[in-house]
Amino acid sequence: MTTVDQPVDVLLRDGSTVQLRPIDPADAPGVVAMHSRFSERTRYLRYFSPYPRIPERDLIRFVTVDHRDREAFVVLAGDQIIAVGRYERLGPQAPEAEVAFVVEDAHQGRGIGSVLMEHLADAARRNGIMSFVAEVLPANGTMLRVFADFGYQVQREYADGVVHLSFPIAPTEATLEVQRGREHRTEARSIARLLAPRGIAVYGASATGQGVGAAVLGHLRDGGFAGTVVPVHPSAPTVAGLPAYPSAVDAGVPMDLAVVAVPPEAATAVVADAAAAGVHGLVVISAGFAEAGPEGAAVQRALVRAAHAAGMRVVGPNCLGVANTDPTVRLNATLAPALPPAGRVGIFSQSGAFGVALLAEADRRGLGLSSFVSAGNRADVSGNDLLQYWQDDPGTDVIMLYLETFGNPRKFARLARRIGRAKPVVALASPARPVGVGDTDGPDEVAVAALFAQSGVIRVDTVAELLDVGVLLANQPLPAGGRVGVVGNSSALTGLAATACAGQGLTVAAGYPRDVGSSAGAAEFAAALAETAGDDRVDALVVVFAPPLPGQLTDVDADVTAALPAALALGKPTVATFLVGRLPAGVPAYGGVEEAVRALARVHRYAEWLRRPPGVVPELPRVDSDAAQAALRADTVDPGALLAAYGIEPVASVPADSVDDVVDAAARLGFPVALKAAAPGLRHRLDLGAVRLDLPDELTLRRAYAEVAAVFGADVLVQPMVPPGVACVVELVEDPAFGPVVGFGLGGVATELLGDRAWRAVPLTDTDAAELVDEPRAAPLLRGHRGAVPVDRAALADLLLRVARLADEQPRVRSLTLNPVLARPDGISVLHAQVRVGGLVARPDTGPRRL
Repeated sequence: MTTVDQPVDVLLRDGSTVQLRPIDPADAPGVVAMHSRFSERTRYLRYFSPYPRIPERDLIRFVTVDHRDREAFVVLAGDQIIAVGRYERLGPQAPEAEVAFVVEDAHQGRGIGSVLMEHLADAARRNGIMSFVAEVLPANGTMLRVFADFGYQVQREYADGVVHLSFPIAPTEATLEVQRGREHRTEARSIARLLAPRGIAVYGASATGQGVGAAVLGHLRDGGFAGTVVPVHPSAPTVAGLPAYPSAVDAGVPMDLAVVAVPPEAATAVVADAAAAGVHGLVVISAGFAEAGPEGAAVQRALVRAAHAAGMRVVGPNCLGVANTDPTVRLNATLAPALPPAGRVGIFSQSGAFGVALLAEADRRGLGLSSFVSAGNRADVSGNDLLQYWQDDPGTDVIMLYLETFGNPRKFARLARRIGRAKPVVALASPARPVGVGDTDGPDEVAVAALFAQSGVIRVDTVAELLDVGVLLANQPLPAGGRVGVVGNSSALTGLAATACAGQGLTVAAGYPRDVGSSAGAAEFAAALAETAGDDRVDALVVVFAPPLPGQLTDVDADVTAALPAALALGKPTVATFLVGRLPAGVPAYGGVEEAVRALARVHRYAEWLRRPPGVVPELPRVDSDAAQAALRADTVDPGALLAAYGIEPVASVPADSVDDVVDAAARLGFPVALKAAAPGLRHRLDLGAVRLDLPDELTLRRAYAEVAAVFGADVLVQPMVPPGVACVVELVEDPAFGPVVGFGLGGVATELLGDRAWRAVPLTDTDAAELVDEPRAAPLLRGHRGAVPVDRAALADLLLRVARLADEQPRVRSLTLNPVLARPDGISVLHAQVRVGGLVARPDTGPRRL
């Protein structure tokens, strides 16, 4: 979120960057200078009069605000103020404020007004302002559209020649959709300018041809880049056979991209030179920045700040570069001497060295590349930006990512869910969970894989698996189901494939595997494949072929690869392991049966995810966000009030530390009661004797307290008895890869020992919640195992939705545990709740747009 001491960089409609920050009295000269550049029309539309100059008294008021009842933000391009937006509360403690903003003529139409509106509304909400009013001249159609297009419910009145607007500024689904749509378009546009430049300036290419700069320059030249390549060199007239210039602007040609291979201390000067030439983005190949230590990190921050001030985005530093195989671009601004063939797969790699290996392996596997970006230190451009770009890129059908860390996990999960509905996203990312926030261990490796799957991401573990899945998605249709027809000429290989299918959750179709025999020739193999491809019981084919014995078949009969095209023509995905021969183009080939089946299984699970309805985030009754805020006081938290604000009401629990207090508590609650050791880890440990249930009278209670206190200490809890049920556990933790995640499992020592928990990332849809309840391995106990009466699973799903809503709205809540939750046929009872909170921090992917 924006605060009075934290400027932010934001993207505009054209993909360029500007800075937004609170106004300061020192901005007075800049405001006057901006006003002097206004056209007469702009002055009139803003001030309803010619207003040729700002009087001193008005100027002081404009630049002096309290950041509470009166707030103002300035937008800067470089050091120049180009826009101002402000609100002013309509009276002490009033819930309304008047809002207004003005943008310099030369920068109108770039989306600055909508950015100012987002940040002003956010600041106003945090200061208790609930609605904005504005007065706009009817001739100011641009400003009227800014308000109308924001998604707010705007009320209009026309009086005295002025349009009076009023609207609530609370975020809604409509305003959020508008904001995220703008975010998508601006981020995608900023990447498009990097990947399709008209001209490129190369800094740091030596005249001797040595070094990384010269290497990238050579790859640009030899790759046939469709635009102009300009080496920038302080003295050499030519570099690598190309005319060189001491400054990029001297070349006199339009340039959109600069490739930087100079030492870190010279990088800031390069930014200034590139900005003068109109460059829109930097690809910084050089190392020695944040990866080298604190000094390098400071230089990196200065580089990004200078670039953003000049309206530029930064790829890197310490990166491999960028590439685009579009025949109208032919861009190879990387350290890789050769690119894979042109195709429809976009690849993002955080690591430069890893990117080289990835490109080489893609080339070996024949995986066609659309575009490639290596982010290196990821100081600015990240994988999320590339997801935004590839979503609408007509040249990209499959997205492949190598991710070491997640800069904005909530945003990644959100984008992946949306983009995965249109294009598959395959990610090589470790399932290992670093120590996160919260008192619990959080999702294990299996659960992290499930979290990726929930977001529609096909997660893999190795480079080979990344390519295995990529070549299948790039060349074959998605399977309509999980029924597999296995065909081969070796019973050993077909049996191995069938076993692999079972291990990966695929079903071998009835009548398969089919072994055509080692003596079968190409015609017999073709007939078997065609029959299998036409079999309505088969959704996908696994084809295996072992070489015949020498002399067993004629050359024509031995060429079974010729049988594959006819099978492919029927439109069912096919993977193949041929131990001899070269497969025709379009057939995913694998060195081993297991690899082929594993890739098919991963793609099948993705196809299943696509077929499932995505669900909706439902409206929940009995949610009071204001009461929740009141429960989260600055110094402490009232767990009961916080949970009650979200419709979660734990069973009454009275603490006691003496036998008399225990008896008094029971008298107030009414017998029978339950007595439990107070320590959080013991409250549900009936097996250890820390819990005594159904105590009917005072004598029994006194005896039970003496026994519990002797073993576990004097501190206990007294609760009224509730009907029995199946014990469940609900958890909320902060995961480093996905942000807040909700976990569900059944209670008990055995399930805890086995880690039988299912997890989903926030926000939860109704589909997510229902799947959470049914996913644990012990979930059959909820559905009436061995004749038991099924519990109210809908009530459990509702509880999960409420916990997710709490997590989404209250970033101060670091962890939450409800244990146990008793589930019965007629509802649920939450027996204990444990909440841990932290300080208020800006949660990524919330609030107004910012880089």
